[in-house]
Amino acid sequence: MGTPCHFALFDLKPGYRLDLDQLAARYRELARAVHPDRFADATEREQRLALERAAQLNDAYQTLKSGPRRALYLLAVSGRELPLEATVQDPQFLLQQMQWREELEDLHDSADLDGVAAFKRRLKTAQGELDGDFAECWNDPERREEAERVVRRMQFLDKLTHEVRQLEEHLDN
Repeated sequence: MGTPCHFALFDLKPGYRLDLDQLAARYRELARAVHPDRFADATEREQRLALERAAQLNDAYQTLKSGPRRALYLLAVSGRELPLEATVQDPQFLLQQMQWREELEDLHDSADLDGVAAFKRRLKTAQGELDGDFAECWNDPERREEAERVVRRMQFLDKLTHEVRQLEEHLDN
């Protein structure tokens, strides 16, 4: 990779478990140093480089602060990029997805805010379990398939959480 490792950019050891507050603080510190305003009087080349560094820093931060994106990144830098068209060889989770989708639809139809809050808590718990699972297996070549399966599950839950937030906003209005 021609670009520096996202973890190195923040002086972090590559790994799944991160202190997100520490990451955010370091990001703000670094962002101030490369902020384009600081280069207002610099040469055009220096301004361009500052913009590139700011964009790179932002991309690294967005990747590392998101569990699923961080997991995908770790797999990619360890030479195990996930095929995008991944066929889901995970019938148990497919069933779970269908149940969650149905439940979300029912919550939408019934406009049940308490139900939405409870659903959100269950998703958060499931995400926490997946975080633990991924942290345990991502670095073990013997458990590569498991790590990939966990990442796909994480991505689904991330998307579902986003949809739940949208439903909440919709019901609040």
